[in-house]
Amino acid sequence: MNKPLKTLISAMTLAMSATALHAQAASVIKLHHDMTEDSAQHEGAERLKQLIEERSNGEYEVNIYPNNALGDDVQVAQQMQFGAVEAAPIPTAKLSGFNKNLQLIDMPFLFPSREAAYELLDGPIGDEVLSGLRKAGFEPAMFWESGFKQLTCNHAVTSPDDLDGRKVRVMESPLLISQYKALGSNPVPIAFSETYTALQQGVVECQENPLVSISQMKFYEVQDDLMLSNHGYLATAFIFSKTWFDQQSPENQQMLKAAVREAGEYQRERSIAREQAYLDGIEAAGGTEIVSLSPEQLQKFSQAMTPVYDEFAGKLDDNLLERTQQALAAQ
Repeated sequence: MNKPLKTLISAMTLAMSATALHAQAASVIKLHHDMTEDSAQHEGAERLKQLIEERSNGEYEVNIYPNNALGDDVQVAQQMQFGAVEAAPIPTAKLSGFNKNLQLIDMPFLFPSREAAYELLDGPIGDEVLSGLRKAGFEPAMFWESGFKQLTCNHAVTSPDDLDGRKVRVMESPLLISQYKALGSNPVPIAFSETYTALQQGVVECQENPLVSISQMKFYEVQDDLMLSNHGYLATAFIFSKTWFDQQSPENQQMLKAAVREAGEYQRERSIAREQAYLDGIEAAGGTEIVSLSPEQLQKFSQAMTPVYDEFAGKLDDNLLERTQQALAAQ
């Protein structure tokens, strides 16, 4: 074999070995979320992938699994407890079974604005609530969001009486179940992925979700009325598997959390920016009446849901609800 050919073969062999070594060394992060690829949640996930892969110089490879590809949120959370899935933003209501204090965030009419929610959730109280997830096998990083929840039904709802006896789809959450019982409704826990079919087949008549879910999951196709109520805020807790996270170096742990926070700020911005387009799309489809509830009408709903505060205040740790209300009042 001539010398130039031997040199070329040696160079190719070294390059292939280096490539194989790099591929073997890369740690794969499976990143779950429950929304479609056309969502702020996915945009946030893509930004996070970019940040982690760039800042780790290829030490990590982030694979995104949107639209519940790895299972629903609760199933994925269970997988995360033993390290089968590394990272996910999961709605707080769905994690409340792992940490009861997360129910705080789903209190009806708790947050007067997004800005108020961000200030509280990014501060000491938010950190306190997130920290409770560690005992359940998760390493929390930040709150992302889906936004304020709206109500859809097959009839207009302008007062609590309009929900009396109605079947309403809710997440599997004791607080959300109590919220609709306070209105005289029949709350029915149904998986997010099964909600469209449940509405279509009349298993339930109403449901609550942020505009991103109503639009991208096309719930408006099987609902006659959309009430703009902002009656609850849907935050997602971005968590890592603690089993996996604890195995990473301190430097990488710091980098991972910083990347989640930076991507989370972007995700929130995109969540806000997309909402008018969601409304425009629903209106253009032509099958759903959009109803803006007045402050007086919203006040009646808030008053009707007061029993939820009475029921759950004592179930949260260390006067958490009272301290939260004081902090929001002081903003």
